[in-house]
Amino acid sequence: MSRLTLLLFAALTIHAADVNTFSIVGYDPVNGDWGVAVASRYFSVGAVVPWAEAGTGAIATQANVNVGYGPRGLELLRQGLTARQVLDKLLAEDTFPGKDGRQLAIIDGKGNVAAYTGPNAPKWCGDKQGKNWSAQGNILVGPQVPEAMGKAFEATQGELAEKLFAALKAGDEAGGDSRGKQSASMIVVRKGGGRNINNDRRIYINVDDSPAPIPELRRLLDMNLGLLYQEQMGKLMTDGNARGARDAAAAFARYMPSANAQMSLGTMDYSLGDKTAALADFRKALELDPNLRRRFQAPAQSAQPQQGQGQGRMRAILQDKEFLKQLFPDQ
Repeated sequence: MSRLTLLLFAALTIHAADVNTFSIVGYDPVNGDWGVAVASRYFSVGAVVPWAEAGTGAIATQANVNVGYGPRGLELLRQGLTARQVLDKLLAEDTFPGKDGRQLAIIDGKGNVAAYTGPNAPKWCGDKQGKNWSAQGNILVGPQVPEAMGKAFEATQGELAEKLFAALKAGDEAGGDSRGKQSASMIVVRKGGGRNINNDRRIYINVDDSPAPIPELRRLLDMNLGLLYQEQMGKLMTDGNARGARDAAAAFARYMPSANAQMSLGTMDYSLGDKTAALADFRKALELDPNLRRRFQAPAQSAQPQQGQGQGRMRAILQDKEFLKQLFPDQ
């Protein structure tokens, strides 16, 4: 093997080890959320960079990446070390080659932030911090990427997942990874905040290989959030929290628009006495699925006996002739 071939092989090997990317770690003290969002010209970046644990913190490990920083860092955070103490300890313990090319960001259980960009991390590289967040990247088009990410994070309202996505999108629009696009990932953790039972992973979505990973991440995020709010709606209804269930139904309909979601929202608005909103909800449901019209056309006296809150609400609507006349003025 020639010297040139060996040099090319070595260069490719080193390049393959780098997770050239831009990411943001963030914390929401109101909801108790920690999370990471990341994008890269790298296959399945979500399998390497983002780490988070509810009540503990979040970590992004990248560039000449030591993946062990993720689980070890969470272990140290669990022991009560601050973000800065964990960062210093991880670097001190690192005996693998290429330590001066690492990039790392940590946010601890109290929202403290620490970040490190090694002097030999692939250029352009750097990081920027603000209250409850750190944005960082390498092989980027320039410092405008983390700067745009931080501004978007702080300007975005709503829950942490939305703030993280806004930051990632802003970084991408500012130029992102100078080599192009391939994958993206997001994880958000909250105690008991995931779907089903005993699940702290509120969001965990991955786009492993796509020519447009950011739009695809948005599609998956909408689905994930929609399902969360649908589940929350059911729980709140069971608990008798009508207003909370209505708000969850509105979020469900916003993230996963469908005729059935609009019907659920309409029945809740009606039951809360907001007939104007209910009319708008039902009209939108009928636009999405005209076949739902027949659900309003059964005579009130033939409606099934009340077997639950949902049927009781619908029965009341069927008996409201004035409301039905407004909904169906052509009848």
